[in-house]
Amino acid sequence: MKILTLLGLFSACFLANSINIENSAGQFFSSGHTNNWAVLVCTSRFWFNYRHVANTLSVYRSVKRLGIPDSHIVLMLADDMACNHRNPKPATVFSHKNMELNVYGDDVEVDYRGYEVTVENFLRVLTGRLPPSTPRSKRLLSDDRSNILIYLTGHGGNGFLKFQDSEEISNVELADAFEQMWQKRRYNELLFIIDTCQGASMYERFYSPNIMALASSQVGEDSLSHQPDLAIGVHLMDRYTFYMLEFLEDIHPASKTNMNDLFKVCPKSQCVSTPGHRTDLFLRDPGSVLITDFFGSVRKVELTMDAINLTDPIKQMEEDPVNGEEQKEVYSYADQLPVSEIIHQKPKQKDWHPPDGFILGLWTLILLVFFKTYVPVIVFLLLHRQRAQEHFYTLNWRIFDALIKHETLNQRNKFTSLTA
Repeated sequence: MKILTLLGLFSACFLANSINIENSAGQFFSSGHTNNWAVLVCTSRFWFNYRHVANTLSVYRSVKRLGIPDSHIVLMLADDMACNHRNPKPATVFSHKNMELNVYGDDVEVDYRGYEVTVENFLRVLTGRLPPSTPRSKRLLSDDRSNILIYLTGHGGNGFLKFQDSEEISNVELADAFEQMWQKRRYNELLFIIDTCQGASMYERFYSPNIMALASSQVGEDSLSHQPDLAIGVHLMDRYTFYMLEFLEDIHPASKTNMNDLFKVCPKSQCVSTPGHRTDLFLRDPGSVLITDFFGSVRKVELTMDAINLTDPIKQMEEDPVNGEEQKEVYSYADQLPVSEIIHQKPKQKDWHPPDGFILGLWTLILLVFFKTYVPVIVFLLLHRQRAQEHFYTLNWRIFDALIKHETLNQRNKFTSLTA
């Protein structure tokens, strides 16, 4: 009787494990894709659009961390903020205030930069209509088993997105490009995300199957900026992308988080604008679509900067002396960037520094009060004549400017009285 009971328990456990394995396998193959691609586009130039470059680089870092290699990412940046002469920290682009998170790093591979970021090149990348001389790094080499993430950020309006303040792409042109991709079997499923003003107008004309779209704002709404930094002098990110990045930092390659969770990112209380999404063209239920189906990779790729010796001898597995079984090491995914810690921590208190010239003026006042004569003051200023000249030059220029304005006003009054 005991043997039958044990056999029954064993069969029940085996059946449960089989069901779990089948469910996991079914979920893994439910999307039907075998590779992942990402097209990340910043369409804005000029220093005051710093946040759009930071938006794109932040998404770029997230998809790389989750396993999509550079060979499957097409990165388009309309301006090089890292090398801009206004950048107080050259070769860096920050996405968080107090300059704590550099998303530019040292391994960014920009495929299209500057004036290469045009509407024509963007549409050619999507549809595959590129000249034969175009290198592989600038091509979207997807197929009918590819899941593609397309992210756009910049300035837009009702039904259009501006490229470099000189041209624009309409929602009709974008919808037709996606239809060409579907007809040419260039994607299996497509996730479209846009962070711009009136972003929802860009996916209104989509008509191709298997497209899911998200936008940072509805028609008639502005997409607002976030994270102002006084040292850099601009806003560092847009609100929607900032909170989406915060959400993605909690995702790991084996995560079971689905698209319904992404739809809840940045509610109106945080974004001020109203984020929108469209799923009627998508064949699967968004609740069954994993975040890693688009932001991750089917092939698990771990980034490392360490040198790997491929000539090391193969180590034999150690056997457990008690059970006689092989001991297996337990592996886990390591955090590539401590972004979640940086985002949630409190900003550092800045050190107080006296205004320029404050110390010099204070010493002058002390000498005047103590000696009650101007002789020590003159000696002190002679010893520090270089700094004194700078401050007195500024002061004298202001006095001279005020005198000129006063004299001009007097001459104007005299002329008015004579003509009257």
